[in-house]
Amino acid sequence: MSAPVATPTVIEALASMAAGPLPSDVVAAVPSRVMDIVGIAARATTLDTSTAVIGFSIDQQTAKRATAIGAEPAMSAAEAAFVNGVLAHSLDYDDTHLPSILHPSASVVPAALATAEHVGADGASTASAIAIGLEVAVRLGMGGYDIAGRQSVYFERGQHATSICGAIGSAAASARLLSGGSEAAIGHAMGIAASMASGIIEANRAGGTVKRLHCGWAARSGVTAAQLAMAGLTGPPTAIEGRFGLFTAFLGENGNVEATVDRIGEHWESQRIFIKPYPANHFTHTGIDAAIALRETGVRADDVASATLMVAAPTVRTIGDPIATKQCPETGYQAQFSGPYTVAAALIGGGGLGLGLADFTDAMATAPDRRELMAKVDVVGDETLNDIYPFQFPCRLHITTTDGSQHRQDVLTNRGGPERPLSVDELARKFSDNVEGLVPPSAIEQLTDGLASFGTARSVTDVLAPLADITTRIGLPS
Repeated sequence: MSAPVATPTVIEALASMAAGPLPSDVVAAVPSRVMDIVGIAARATTLDTSTAVIGFSIDQQTAKRATAIGAEPAMSAAEAAFVNGVLAHSLDYDDTHLPSILHPSASVVPAALATAEHVGADGASTASAIAIGLEVAVRLGMGGYDIAGRQSVYFERGQHATSICGAIGSAAASARLLSGGSEAAIGHAMGIAASMASGIIEANRAGGTVKRLHCGWAARSGVTAAQLAMAGLTGPPTAIEGRFGLFTAFLGENGNVEATVDRIGEHWESQRIFIKPYPANHFTHTGIDAAIALRETGVRADDVASATLMVAAPTVRTIGDPIATKQCPETGYQAQFSGPYTVAAALIGGGGLGLGLADFTDAMATAPDRRELMAKVDVVGDETLNDIYPFQFPCRLHITTTDGSQHRQDVLTNRGGPERPLSVDELARKFSDNVEGLVPPSAIEQLTDGLASFGTARSVTDVLAPLADITTRIGLPS
């Protein structure tokens, strides 16, 4: 009688996938994600928190091996990954996986780019590594998704799934590049990174800018874990599902191993990563679309008597509660999490792909005409939308105008997702809007072309080279 075949651990299953070949369509999606993250990171160099982080990392005086956007000279791979990860997550403009509701690219892309520069990898191998890192991150996110409750268990327990899962995805991407695809090295890197994964989201409730550090720390942890694995350190094969593993530590009894490894190597969960068209909390996006659609039919902001934004009930607490506060944001950052503000701004009309970063300044958030319009916008839960959430963030927008007319717009799928993907031109527009004024016009074209063809680039460093101009343009220390 033959011995039973041992079931692979989660780490072993993920490592086997990470060391293997990938479908061409999965890899083909990567350049758009890289362009998105690089553009967001460039724009984020203008923030005070970014200046502080870049200055901190420059002071570490690490080896000059990788590009940190907005800083010269170059830094070690781990330090550059930290800087770029912080920048990528600082504007709430980075992509989102649904239904796990985590932001995978903001850690995985910076980690992989830094590691690629460290080893001199080309675009093709880097794109494959990024695709693997994203898949690992979102699968671990699905391991913390409560199907019945339609929510992230990580989130409900105060954990930031984005940085926790991002650290392990970053380790997988970095280890694939460092080891040339060694299954053992990738497994150990992920096992090590599980002890580095962290992030609490109290700042979402009580304030503070620490959340901006989370993806940077995840990227740094991933690079460091991969380098330590290459140096001979090892991680436990049961680091995820073991008695004292990550799922037990962060999810209690609610970790879902089956969801994490479901159809692994056949079904690619990373294909459900949504690129944000608007620089605001993702729950607000369909409301923005609905308001834009009604404005295009002739509804004028000045004619609005009242408006009701109906959304899936779990999202009300983020974008509509307490409603008095959401109707009076004091800063551009608060406006990004306000259903009333985003509807009002979209009815008035904005930049970018409908609303852009210029629509979320402190001055815009407190402008009297916007305050007057926001006061007319309520946000309520609609139980009929709950079955769609969180695979989409649907809405119904009802507007009554001063002449008594009724207007309604339903938007049930998110722009930027697989059902309504952004076009190549829209992705390029978002990128150019983000880097405009930070690099010369000729460099924007060079960057756009290089990132669009990232998968065929001979040198990652050459693709990122035009970003060096940002340092002198915003007056950061060199």
